[in-house]
Amino acid sequence: MTKISDGSSRSPRGEIGGIPTRYIGIGAIVVLAVWFLFANLDKVKIQFWVFTVTAPLWIALLATLIAGVALGWLLKGRRSR
Repeated sequence: MTKISDGSSRSPRGEIGGIPTRYIGIGAIVVLAVWFLFANLDKVKIQFWVFTVTAPLWIALLATLIAGVALGWLLKGRRSR
C-alpha cells in the first residue's frame, strides 16, 4: 500500500518546533521568576513569630519559590499514587 500525505506539516501534538510545550511553559515561568526576583532588590524586614530578619526581598522571594516548587513536587508524588 502507498501512504498518501495530506500535505500538512503539523508537528506532533504537544510540541512547538520539536520542543515539548511543557518545557516551553517551564522555561517561560523560570524567565519570569528570575526577572521578578531581580526587579525586587530592596531590603525588607521579615518578621517570624519570635524574631525579625532584614534581608533583600529577592532572597525572600527565592526562598518562597523554592518552597513552592518543593511542595508541588511532593504533592505531585501523592497524586500519582
